[in-house]
Amino acid sequence: MHFVDTNIFIRYLTNDDPAKARACLELFKQVERNEIVLFTSETVIAEVAYVLASARLYGLAHAEIRDRLVAILTLAGLRMPDKTVCLRALELYAAHTVDFEDALAVAHMERQQMTAIYSYGHDFEKISGVERFEPSPVID
Repeated sequence: MHFVDTNIFIRYLTNDDPAKARACLELFKQVERNEIVLFTSETVIAEVAYVLASARLYGLAHAEIRDRLVAILTLAGLRMPDKTVCLRALELYAAHTVDFEDALAVAHMERQQMTAIYSYGHDFEKISGVERFEPSPVID
C-alpha cells in the first residue's frame, strides 16, 4: 500500500500537465483493477477540494468537484479512514455553498448524531438541521 498525495489527484483531475495526467490515469486504473492499493486522508481530499474550487487556480463548481472526487474515492483499491464521512461531506459540499472543511465537520457531526456546533462561521446556518452557537462573552 502507498499513500497518495494531493498533487496526484490534481494532475489527474485537471489534466494541466498531460504527461503527468496520463501517468496518474494509469495509476488510478491500477487501483480500479485492484492491482495496487492506495491510501489517502481527509486532509488530502480537503486540499484537493480547496485547490479545485480556487477561482485563482481552477474555479470548479462544488458539484463538479464532488463528481470528480466521488469517481476516484469509490475505486476498489482506494482506502481512507472514514471514507463514508468524506463521501457524505462531498454531498453536503455540492448541495450548499459552504467550504469543504465545514461540510466535513457536519458529516462528522451527523455520524455522531450531533446537531449543534460552536462556531463563529455563519455558513453552518446554510445546512438544515445544524444549529450554530457562539460562546457567550465573558463579562469582567
